[in-house]
Formats: sequence, structure tokens, C-alpha cells
Amino acid sequence: MTTTLYTSDHEWLAIEGDVATVGITDYAQQQLGDVVFVELPKLGRVLKKAEAAAVVESVKAASDVYAPVSGEVLEINPALAAEPALVNSDAQGAAWFFKIKIADKSELGGLMDEAAYKAHTA
Repeated sequence: MTTTLYTSDHEWLAIEGDVATVGITDYAQQQLGDVVFVELPKLGRVLKKAEAAAVVESVKAASDVYAPVSGEVLEINPALAAEPALVNSDAQGAAWFFKIKIADKSELGGLMDEAAYKAHTA
């Protein structure tokens, strides 16, 4: 079973066991506009919660993507590196940024479910 949670900085994470797939929300991509470049973290990088993990650049601005939890980067999305515009067409699907092995599941406690995130962005 997959659980999806959200951060106040507009990252989403889909959790399966002790691995989270991380990306930015549709709301975030709408605010950014046309995405032209994505810098992904290196495989094996150990991130702390709230640490800048990736960068997304659009025609409007550049923005950091933060690690929603602490852990090690297990996988990055090669399709996203090759085609950054995927963020605009499928932000919460094919345009995931990285997968991270969750080091401390207690860090999930401060994240929002879908209803709370929708209220946050309303």
C-alpha cells in the first residue's frame, strides 16, 4: 500500500515500506511555470530532513526541492533529467525526482495528508 504525504514547501512523497518517492506538487509546477532544467541529487547522497536535495528551474525562477525526510538517495529519475518539462505535464506521476530510504519514520509526523495539503494551498 502506498501512502502519499505533502510538505508545506510543496513536495509530495509516496511511501512504500521504508522508501519514499519524492517530487513537487502540481500546485508547485503551476507556480513555477515552464520547467526548463532539473538538477537531481547524486545516488547514495545522505540527506537530512529539510536539506536542499534538488533544483528545478523554470522560465520564471529557480527553486530548491527539499528532502521531506532524512535518508539515502536510492534512485533518481533519468527521464526527468532528459525531459524537465515532464514536471509540467505529470508533476505527481512520471516526473518524480528521487527515491529515498527513510532513516527515521518519526519524521513523517509533521507532514500533511491530501486534505490538509489542499486546505494549505486553498
